[in-house]
Amino acid sequence: MLLLKRLKLNEWTRVALLFILLVAALLRFDFLVSVHHHNSHDTINYDIMVRQLLEEGVYGYKSAKPNAQVSPGYPLFMAAVYKLVDYEERDPFPAIRYFQLVFSLITIWFVYRIARRLGGEWAGLIAAAGMAVYPPFVWTTGAVLTETIAAMLLTAYMYWQLIAFERKDRKAALWAGLALGLTALVRPEFLIMAPAAYLLYLLWRRKGGQALKLLLCTGIGMAVVLSPWLIRNIVTLNKPIVTSTQVNPFAAGTYPNKNYDDGLVERGGKTQMEVAKERLRVGFTQHTWTFVKWYTVGKLDYIYNKMFAGSGHKPFYPVIPFRSSFHLLLVYTGLISAIVILINWRQPAMLIVFLLIAISAARLAFVPEYRYNFTAMPQLIILSSLLAARLLAWLFARLDKRFRLRSKLSITRRNRHAQHDV
Repeated sequence: MLLLKRLKLNEWTRVALLFILLVAALLRFDFLVSVHHHNSHDTINYDIMVRQLLEEGVYGYKSAKPNAQVSPGYPLFMAAVYKLVDYEERDPFPAIRYFQLVFSLITIWFVYRIARRLGGEWAGLIAAAGMAVYPPFVWTTGAVLTETIAAMLLTAYMYWQLIAFERKDRKAALWAGLALGLTALVRPEFLIMAPAAYLLYLLWRRKGGQALKLLLCTGIGMAVVLSPWLIRNIVTLNKPIVTSTQVNPFAAGTYPNKNYDDGLVERGGKTQMEVAKERLRVGFTQHTWTFVKWYTVGKLDYIYNKMFAGSGHKPFYPVIPFRSSFHLLLVYTGLISAIVILINWRQPAMLIVFLLIAISAARLAFVPEYRYNFTAMPQLIILSSLLAARLLAWLFARLDKRFRLRSKLSITRRNRHAQHDV
């Protein structure tokens, strides 16, 4: 009987998940075909770069000479699509967008698997539903930018890392390393997740040997993915560059409230990095409160306060009503859930919280942008779903208790009436 009920439950959840994925696919497809998509400054530069790579064999961002200004994950994906569709005859951007639709659906599946693993079927379905209708996850499928593929690879990493920790599984740790290596080739800032995850594991288990074995497997996976790019940079640029050399996001982050004309230091005749270092020294010594506030709550508020809107499109595609309220609901319920998990931190869900803290802290070093919250939202949605599942379980328990109490009272009354009739 229990097996039969379980089979029915599994069938029901599969149908529910398929329905959510179908709604998500229809939303994204309708968006892609019904609006005009704007190409951002970064998209235009990626396009120039990829065409140069295919036609001249030179990998250089904003340059006719080889460089490592941006990591190669997304440009190489673009180049593969360009070749696939014969870019000289056809516009490759629509094909890229359709691939990104698929990536978005895969991300929903990974988020469902993670949330279900941490909080049960209801948590998984709630998380998948939130991912399906959260507007930026629809809008970014039309943006020829790194966000959609980065989110997919990041959730894949978290899924395998969670399995590696729960089962002490070296193969899963290797898969986690491969996924994180690919993620770093798309967005380098995520490299911090490997040391953060294994620091947490060490605090959890307090078994250095076991942690070291799993970390070694993850490191091998990352090395397999990152080593060709590292070798290319050593051979071509004579520098051991693991990801990229772009300085601008770090330098721009030293301007509180994005006031780029504050005149804090003289910029003439200096490199971006020299200006950035001088600004940090002068800022934290002479304008301490302003810089401390900016590098903590100021940047966090800027990053998470609003949704990322992709590259823009016309006419506006609303997805759902009350979009901003939905975004803030996910952020704040995710925060509440994270606080609850931190109180009882020796649990698997702590991995999601710890990685969210690590990447948020890393981003404080750079210029804050709304797009930075995009890859954090799957984690916040997972955390929100865990909270929602707990509330549902509590509500169902209360309702069940009331139902049972009423049933007992009803039976008691019937018995009394029966005795009275006798």
